[in-house]
Amino acid sequence: MWPYHPQLLATPVPRYTSFPTAAEFTEKVGPQDYVEALRGATGDISLYVHIPFCEKICWYCGCNTAAANRASRLESYLDALHREIELVAAQLPASARIRRIAFGGGSPNAIAPVDFLRLFDQLTLSFPLHDPLISIELDPRTFDESWAQVLGGVGARHASLGVQTFAPHLQEAIGRVQPLEMIDKAVTLLRDAGVSSLNMDLMYGLPGQTEDDLTASLDLATHYGADRIALFGYAHVPHLIARQKRIDGSKLPDQEVRFRMAALGHDRLVEAGYQQVGFDHFALPGDPLAQAARRLQLHRNFQGYTEDNAPILIGLGASAISSFPSLLVQNEKNSGRYRMALSQGHLTAERGIVRSVEDRRRGAIISELLCHGRARCDRAALDAAYPRLKPFLEAGLATIENSMLVIGSHALPYSRSIAAAFDPYRQESARRFSSAV
Repeated sequence: MWPYHPQLLATPVPRYTSFPTAAEFTEKVGPQDYVEALRGATGDISLYVHIPFCEKICWYCGCNTAAANRASRLESYLDALHREIELVAAQLPASARIRRIAFGGGSPNAIAPVDFLRLFDQLTLSFPLHDPLISIELDPRTFDESWAQVLGGVGARHASLGVQTFAPHLQEAIGRVQPLEMIDKAVTLLRDAGVSSLNMDLMYGLPGQTEDDLTASLDLATHYGADRIALFGYAHVPHLIARQKRIDGSKLPDQEVRFRMAALGHDRLVEAGYQQVGFDHFALPGDPLAQAARRLQLHRNFQGYTEDNAPILIGLGASAISSFPSLLVQNEKNSGRYRMALSQGHLTAERGIVRSVEDRRRGAIISELLCHGRARCDRAALDAAYPRLKPFLEAGLATIENSMLVIGSHALPYSRSIAAAFDPYRQESARRFSSAV
């Protein structure tokens, strides 16, 4: 189904969960910019709460997370997070409405259920919640009945399980051993707790992974009735992520095999009744994500593809990023410095970027291309992007007609690379991003 043009996939590109990307953040943006943006925030707002801890650290993981092996460190982090919630909420105007709360990490269930309840209570007391949709990322290895009761109590309806692969030999290779009975138990508990949209994260391009391994994992995910499946290509960058040095890079599949795996995943899931959402997400037709894609109301934020259309996302916790129409700002990444600043009553926003009118225009084009496969482009943007678009146009992967750039249905793997043509920062940044496929 997909034509293979390795030369058009050779350049690593961002995932574009924001524009400009975090690679463009500088220390020119700080706490005062953040406070001004908060004071001007109004209407529907989403919250993201970051828990940068895991019970066990997986070797492949590129997230900002640490082992939850010291009770004092967890306690002091949560104290700081409670303080940040108070400080941020105090800046919001009365017209703000919190419609969504997403908990991510790390693994939010690395903390005790009672601590999660206290955190949720703090959010309820501090922010103007308007029947928010609650979602959470979970590690099935540490998910149990007490956690299921808590999620049922707070009314969580969306959950994401970090599965990655069901194959035991691959789990050993990436440092994430989770027997099938763990997934079994987690799925049952989540459904019984009222979770109506269950996502499973899966990966291709793992060391020693075969197409049969991938097929088996895809089939198990559909067997469990996952409403959404995110199928990501593993990005091996041990020079940036030290824990990945434990993974045997000599056993990684090459780009052509990765390409075939991505195509296999697409075909297998579509045949199973899932709707393609963007390039690497799939959802059952009745899921809100698939419905948003059909209505051309899909969006991207720091959690990936989403049906969340709130113009403002406030990130809480170490390294969390907040997004406003004219500003992107990130909290202090180091959890020690994060805790210290908040113990003194200071917000920790320490880097970001002011989004110019041109940034917002380019960002809208990139988002439309990645979410809907097409975007109307002004002449200036098309002219600037054309030198990098030309190879994709000549290969028949995209077309331009009456200022509308359309990515062919057969060209999904090239979506990020085509979108990157509208990113002027990529001409200057030396930072290495993930493989396009």
